[in-house]
Amino acid sequence: MSLGDIRHWVFDMDGTLTVAVHDFAAIREALDIPSEHDILTHLAALPAAEAVAKHAWLLEHERDLAIASKAADGAVELVRELARRDCRLAILTRNARELAHVTLEAIGLADCFPVELILGRDEAAPKPSPDGVLQIARAWGVSPGAMVMVGDYRFDLDCGRAAGTRTVLVNLPDNPWPQLADWHAADCRALRALLG
Repeated sequence: MSLGDIRHWVFDMDGTLTVAVHDFAAIREALDIPSEHDILTHLAALPAAEAVAKHAWLLEHERDLAIASKAADGAVELVRELARRDCRLAILTRNARELAHVTLEAIGLADCFPVELILGRDEAAPKPSPDGVLQIARAWGVSPGAMVMVGDYRFDLDCGRAAGTRTVLVNLPDNPWPQLADWHAADCRALRALLG
């Protein structure tokens, strides 16, 4: 199957459709999370009161970033091209759903993604869990093998692989995970060219 034949596309958001701006080291420092820990996994293991406070801080920090979002190189053109081809589009992000909307509005793509197909960390177990992709597959009534997961980080590729989708790594000049990515594109402009 060529990339241009795929009609069901799931996108990561931050760093995939947008220019990556999250300073995860600074977030870990502000929330007193060890540098080697995954932020969401760490917060999920905290006592409830502490977790609520830290999640609230994270949400406000991410809201400021979402409002200022900039589209990644070629992202708007890629998504618009897929929409023109009548492809079905979804977002699976480790961010909050409400902030995904803010981000998509900021980069001018909110009209391309149905609200119910924007899944954040509260709608699905966070990537690398395949939960969100499997939810989207059920909503579309297709097998994961008919879908592609597009992202800029290993969690996106691991998620797609675990769900049974094809995978695309984008916005990295080189591919550090060749065994996990079916396709690699330096940016969204290059990915659009791969559609043929």
